[in-house]
Amino acid sequence: MKRRTGFTYLEMVVVIAIIGVLVALLLPAVQAAREAARRMACGNHLEQLILAVQQYEAAHGVYPPGTIADQGPILNVPQGYHHGWISQILPYLEQEVVARNIDRRASVYGPANRDPRRADIEVLRCPSSPAGGVGYSDYAAVHHDREAPIDVDNNGVFFLNSAIRYDDVVDGVSNTIFLGEKATVRGDLGWMSGTRATLRNFGVFGGGGWGWGNAPRLPWTGDGPPPDAASESGPREMLNDQALKEALFQAAESDTSLLPEQRVQVPQDMRLAVGGFSSVHPGGAQFARGDGSVRFVAETIDIQVRWQLANRADRRLDDAHDW
Repeated sequence: MKRRTGFTYLEMVVVIAIIGVLVALLLPAVQAAREAARRMACGNHLEQLILAVQQYEAAHGVYPPGTIADQGPILNVPQGYHHGWISQILPYLEQEVVARNIDRRASVYGPANRDPRRADIEVLRCPSSPAGGVGYSDYAAVHHDREAPIDVDNNGVFFLNSAIRYDDVVDGVSNTIFLGEKATVRGDLGWMSGTRATLRNFGVFGGGGWGWGNAPRLPWTGDGPPPDAASESGPREMLNDQALKEALFQAAESDTSLLPEQRVQVPQDMRLAVGGFSSVHPGGAQFARGDGSVRFVAETIDIQVRWQLANRADRRLDDAHDW
C-alpha cells in the first residue's frame, strides 16, 4: 500500500499562526519606514519654501509680507484683500503660470482669483497630512511669538504689511524660525489667504495631530464657491467656534509654570484667533529657520524657548541657540 504524504490540519494552523506573528512584527517597521520617508519629503518641501523666501529677499531687499490689507487686525474670514506671503514667492517655486494668473487688483476670494486659488501646488502639502488637498497649505509662516491677532506690530518676520529686511532680524536668521507645519482642516481659507491659513504663532504648539491649530469653520460670505470646495479631497474635519474656544482655554491652563499674564490669551472675537503650529508627525513638527536649515522640534520644547525662536529681535539667545 502507498503511504500518502501532506500537511495535517494542526501543522497548517501552526504555520499560519507563525506567518501572522511575523507579519504583525513587520508591519510597525514598514509603517515607521513609510512615515520616515514622508517626513523627509515634508522637510524637503519646507526647504524649497524657505529657499524661495530667501530668493525673494535677495531680489527685493525685504522678506515677503505676511499679508496685505488696508488696516488690521486681520479677521480670519473670507473678506478683504488678504494676498499672503505664498503668492509672493510663487515665481521662486517654479509656479510662474499660477503667479501670472493672480489678479493683484482683486481680493483673494473674488471671482477673478477663483482659478489660481484652486491651483494644485504639491510643495504646499505635507505627505503625512490626511486632510490636505488641492488649494490648501500645510505650512505657515511665523507672525508672532505668542497668541495675538495678525497686525502691524507683531514680532515675527511675516505679519500685516510687513517689510522686514535681513538686518531687521536682530537675533540672526539662524536663530529665528520663519516657517513651520500646521494642521489643515475644513474651514481653512487656502494657500492664497494671508490669514491664519498661512500665518501662525508659537504660543501654542503640539505634534502628533495635537494642538488647537485646527481652523474653525466659518460662514462663506465671498464671491463664488467657498475655498474649501476647491477639491473633494480637501480637509475633512472641522471645528466650530465653541470647540476652538474650549481648546484655547485648555492651552491657556496647560502650563502652570507660567504667570497668568504669560499664558495664552483667549480673544473676545474668535475671528481674531490665529493659533499655533502642529502636525501629524509623532512627537512634534518640522520648522525652517531663516538660514535655510530645517529641524524637527519636539512638542515638549520649553515655551520660553519657543517665544525666543519666534521673536526676530528679543536679543535673548541664551536658551534658543541649541534648539
